[in-house]
Amino acid sequence: MGMHMETDGGGKRFSGLGRLAMGMAWAALLLGLWMWGRDTTEGTAGPAPMTGDVAAVGRPSAHPLPPAHAPLASARPKRVVIEAAGVRAPIVASGLDRDGAVKPPPVNRPGTVGWYHAGPEPGSPGTALLVGHLDTKSEPAVFHRLGDLKRGERVRVARSDGTTAEFTVEDVEIVQAKHFDARRVYGSGSHDRAELRLITCGGKFNRSTRTYTANVVVSAYLTGTTRSPHHVSAGSRTAR
Repeated sequence: MGMHMETDGGGKRFSGLGRLAMGMAWAALLLGLWMWGRDTTEGTAGPAPMTGDVAAVGRPSAHPLPPAHAPLASARPKRVVIEAAGVRAPIVASGLDRDGAVKPPPVNRPGTVGWYHAGPEPGSPGTALLVGHLDTKSEPAVFHRLGDLKRGERVRVARSDGTTAEFTVEDVEIVQAKHFDARRVYGSGSHDRAELRLITCGGKFNRSTRTYTANVVVSAYLTGTTRSPHHVSAGSRTAR
């Protein structure tokens, strides 16, 4: 999931991370997701105070944001589009493996985003989670530019009911793995909103563990919705 740049003969190349290294890079993140999944059924506390280990990278001191849109009915996410980060990617459901960790997107599908299906759907009440790799053995992956997002930019998620949930970014953070607070990162800022977290690796590359020291966490909330004119629900089809 993490990306490490090395120079080779004056040029730049992406260093390869094997399957084992990929798994190690996900370990802290997935443990946090598992804890968050338990909290969704056992009840969650409000977000914990921000600490010095969380550095905002996309938060201007003053930037007006639109009001929140009322949460939508449940519908599975199908595709995510983030124009500002060059993302147009299919979404696949990710569950827990035998060790109790959330399965990341397949390594051989670097352009795919994983949705933690034990949590809310994007647009539904609560906080939906989308995770993606930063790179592959040879090239950038789907969330390579996630950390470039800024407050006020848009994230759109197409859903199975023909609606597109439109989110507005309100915060971009680099969260240090050594003090990763799963309840704060995955918890909802407001119980009245539909929120979204987009997560990938960040920070510095640790050569000894072949992992990154942090995660990029983008927080967004639902501010609008549109419906595809081509979507026809099963109940409205004309019998022939």
